[in-house]
Amino acid sequence: MKRYVLGLDEGTTSLRAVLYDIDANKIVLSKSSAISMFYPQDAWVEQDAEEIYQKIVKVAKAVLRSGNIKKEELLAVALTNQREAVVAWDKLTGKPVSRMIGWQCRRTSSMLKKLSHEEREEIRHTTGLIANPYFSASKMKWILENCKEARALARKNRLCFGTVDCFLCHRLTGNFFTDTTNASRTMLMDIRTLDWDDNLLKKFHLSRDMLPKILPCDANFGKIKKFLDAPLLAMIGDQQASMVGQGAIFSGDSKVTFGTGGFVLTNLGEGGFEKEHPNLITTVARTLGGKTDYAIEGSIYSACSAVNFLEKLGFFKDVQKTAEVAKSLPSNEGVYFVPAFTGLGAPYWKDDARGAIFGMTYDTTKAHIVRACLESMAYNTKAVFDELRASGQKIGLVSVDGGGSKNDFLLQFLADISNHTIVKSKESEATVLGAIYVALENLGLVNKSGIKQLTASDQSFQPKMTESERKQLYDGWVKAIKKV
Repeated sequence: MKRYVLGLDEGTTSLRAVLYDIDANKIVLSKSSAISMFYPQDAWVEQDAEEIYQKIVKVAKAVLRSGNIKKEELLAVALTNQREAVVAWDKLTGKPVSRMIGWQCRRTSSMLKKLSHEEREEIRHTTGLIANPYFSASKMKWILENCKEARALARKNRLCFGTVDCFLCHRLTGNFFTDTTNASRTMLMDIRTLDWDDNLLKKFHLSRDMLPKILPCDANFGKIKKFLDAPLLAMIGDQQASMVGQGAIFSGDSKVTFGTGGFVLTNLGEGGFEKEHPNLITTVARTLGGKTDYAIEGSIYSACSAVNFLEKLGFFKDVQKTAEVAKSLPSNEGVYFVPAFTGLGAPYWKDDARGAIFGMTYDTTKAHIVRACLESMAYNTKAVFDELRASGQKIGLVSVDGGGSKNDFLLQFLADISNHTIVKSKESEATVLGAIYVALENLGLVNKSGIKQLTASDQSFQPKMTESERKQLYDGWVKAIKKV
């Protein structure tokens, strides 16, 4: 009998369902769908949670139907999702009461600026996070203050707040659950106890009954009738799932994802929350088998979304050819692109920064700007690496996935500017595989060593740049950052 896991990957701009053949160790079917984005004001980002739910059901059913999958063949469902975005919905009907506030949204910047130094330190010590609109708590408070329906439901004890995983879990299984990785992004969870912190709930005018129960990533989250009654056996935030999918599962392993944003995570193992890192954050890497691993993270708000921006403006017709465009020039010739469309994330944390291009002359061409855009991802990643090294963290394996990992110019430039070997992930879309591997661990069908073997890659990029050239290029980036 064939054995499968259904993987659900709910990303920022698209979602997909994949069918994983357990015995063949590979994805055999995949269906995807784009997701609408709304930008009602400068630096505001919204989405439609109901659209996300309907589309995830549609693509999942399409995959199961295409594979002619029988009930007994589907052993589990695994879910991974964009993090920090906030959905508010009616506990009884499951219907959202407002648009979902996206993780890139900066609408609560002024709210958080009012926090005292002591309050910021409390947030950092308790959650491992920096007080920032990127995280979920202030988004929830904003909805309560600005949505009459949310307040009315709160009075009736019917208001649910959650990240996307929680919303989808509730709609698919009827259970109001989240997992430790997603909860660790809300700015409300105590990173040590893995439970909601009552002081922070009070600070953001929230109550426990509005929030889901926090479970390990490998819990049984409930059966999904729509998907052949299969159990949901894995829930994990997308960047943490990517760590698993790239094999960054031992202390010191790092992964980089170049997707809509850029995300650098270094595995700290158990107990890694004890050391604070000034311009980076500490997050839960995963909770499996009763043990919790932690990670240091540097979150870059804009990565491949900047490339998509140039595509929209007509700078090129085929994103696959941007590496050729960049290589057509001997250097960036002093042109720097800072993609701060909704501010700058780690390690700068400048919410009021906006995108800019510096160093243009009459000789500047589209190729210069395309190259500068690709280079910006590597510069920002190096800035995070530098923060890690400054805090005493050693960097071992660095594996890269996401759409940007398909661009060999970017990976070579990252190796050059960071002066570190860069491994190209065996799978460019490792996120959904990471969630599937968590489900397989839950089923007792794989362990850490097995995941290392499944994810081993033989393609790497070695640094070739001289130290003087590296310093000159990066100094130009630092000057550009200071201007935004």
